[in-house]
Amino acid sequence: MFEKMFNPYEIRKDFPILNRTIRGRRLIYLDNAATSQKPKQVVAAIAKYYLWHNANVHRGLHTLSQEASQMYEEAHEYVAKFINARSWEEVVFTYNVTEAINLVAFTWGLANVNPGDEIVVTVMEHHSNMLPWRKLAKIRGAKVVYVDITNGGELAYEEFERVISKRTKIVATTLMSNVLGTITVNVVKSVAKLAHEYGAIVVADGAQYVPHAPTDVRDLEIDFLGFSGHKMLGPMGIGVLWGKKEILEELEPFKSGGDTIKDVTLDEVVWHDLPWRFEAGTPNVGGAVGLRAAIEYLMRLGMDSVREHEKELVRYTFKRFNEELGDAVEVYGPKDPEVRGGVISFNVKGLSHHSVGMALDMFGIAVRTGKHCAHPLHYRLGLTGTVRASYYVYNVKEEVDELVESLKTIIALKDKLQSGEVDERVCTGT
Repeated sequence: MFEKMFNPYEIRKDFPILNRTIRGRRLIYLDNAATSQKPKQVVAAIAKYYLWHNANVHRGLHTLSQEASQMYEEAHEYVAKFINARSWEEVVFTYNVTEAINLVAFTWGLANVNPGDEIVVTVMEHHSNMLPWRKLAKIRGAKVVYVDITNGGELAYEEFERVISKRTKIVATTLMSNVLGTITVNVVKSVAKLAHEYGAIVVADGAQYVPHAPTDVRDLEIDFLGFSGHKMLGPMGIGVLWGKKEILEELEPFKSGGDTIKDVTLDEVVWHDLPWRFEAGTPNVGGAVGLRAAIEYLMRLGMDSVREHEKELVRYTFKRFNEELGDAVEVYGPKDPEVRGGVISFNVKGLSHHSVGMALDMFGIAVRTGKHCAHPLHYRLGLTGTVRASYYVYNVKEEVDELVESLKTIIALKDKLQSGEVDERVCTGT
């Protein structure tokens, strides 16, 4: 039933970029955790807006402005439906998840965190869900307390029980690690209940989770969630902050200016209703239209199917790695696809991650190398960096096979790679 509903080979037809050749080989795009590719439907929706409906929103009574305003508002509604928010008023458009988290830090955080308070952060966070809290703590005289991971790369609820206390004001955690692929949803749900017992709020980074699995903010019981459009088939420059309405209503804007107010005098200001008070200035209307188109695309596929597809790819990857690469490659994070997303971070023993990444590019395979904006996690693991292959809806098992075969060649040429003797002709067979 699943295979009939979800066919990645048909999906690939919507992504012309996958027909590109890189260094004489068909592109294999495995850098989806950094950004996903965009289907023709999303590009067409953005183009249609700019060609036929372009106008500033909430500022004009003429037809184009009314059309643009309606399209922009409907995009909020689609996002709300996608994550099962109680209202589209809980959906704030931002540049990306980084701005979404900063918005919370410098609205709720500045208003509620005081000297001596604590902010709990996990060591597996992306810098976007770590550095804003450190900056807030420095400004307010608070303390950042870190939750460690297990040796298997998972979060343990007991770790949160150890550090959350009456001093805790904020708990910041990812829903899925961008390095280890660890899915933390079940732990986060329990953590949210514990945090609320102490009056703390929970801020979740959903950048790697929301694009890949069904997301229900009501079920998660968190207070804020941030995610980015460009990682879920949408355009760059559009992100989302979801927050509980009752909390958002108490906050003043992160940025102020046009469209954030109902009225202004020389002495007073009356802030606008939700979510407009948090969307200062001319917004990225084209990006919102593109995000809606991306959500429509994913909803047609079915997020349950998206998740199952990636689990199958992860399962197949571990099988092929074990069969063909053995001890020559070390993979980090949980080995169970049920608790792991479509992110495979690894190293080839005896080679730097950058050397492997550059060699894979000679085979037309795009991966990410480095510390992936998660330096503390790499230091915790004792690593200087990793190679990261990350999957999405258009990736297929044959691409995993090509990755494995390319790695076998790279391993066979390890000595030459170390000495810098290998060039493009050797890797491509020309």
